[in-house]
Amino acid sequence: MDKPNLFYRISRMIVRFIYWILFRIEVIGAEHIPKSGGVMICSNHKSYWDPTTLGVGIERPIRFMAKSELFKVPVLNWIIRALGAFPVKRGRVSKDAVRQSIRTMQSGKLIGIFPEGTRNKDELGLAKRGAAMMAIRADAVVIPAAIIGDYRWFRKMKVVYGEPIRASEYGIEREAELTEEIMSRIRQLITEHQ
Repeated sequence: MDKPNLFYRISRMIVRFIYWILFRIEVIGAEHIPKSGGVMICSNHKSYWDPTTLGVGIERPIRFMAKSELFKVPVLNWIIRALGAFPVKRGRVSKDAVRQSIRTMQSGKLIGIFPEGTRNKDELGLAKRGAAMMAIRADAVVIPAAIIGDYRWFRKMKVVYGEPIRASEYGIEREAELTEEIMSRIRQLITEHQ
């Protein structure tokens, strides 16, 4: 099983407490996340807070791509690495970041991805195919997820995890179809839980 390190566990405990106080966070469907094996959580992207929101209610550590500039800041570099982040060049996903994502899932770990590639506060935007391609190549399970709410203090927020999609059921030639399926499931979760 992919176990979080001590720093991750302590950080998550603190963040959970803050989220439950400030955002009255409700976590729905966490049981859909497999306890082991390569997993990709694909979510809508509303805010800089989203990576934390996706990880706050689940037991497995979640890893994200982060801007390479952040890894040049001495203390921050150590913190984000301890939390499982790995670097990506600003403005584009490099081949190295794609390979790292695939290797991470193939080694039985969980990563988080925002298929839109950018933040959209009001509605779900168009997805890029990269997430589907990586999931298929890694033979990962994809968990569609929805972040619902506006990050206003003392207003309810929800993070909803949907039922798994087996990427191996799609070939690399069907990555557009998998992309659409992921986005359709995210839209459905938003509609059902708003």
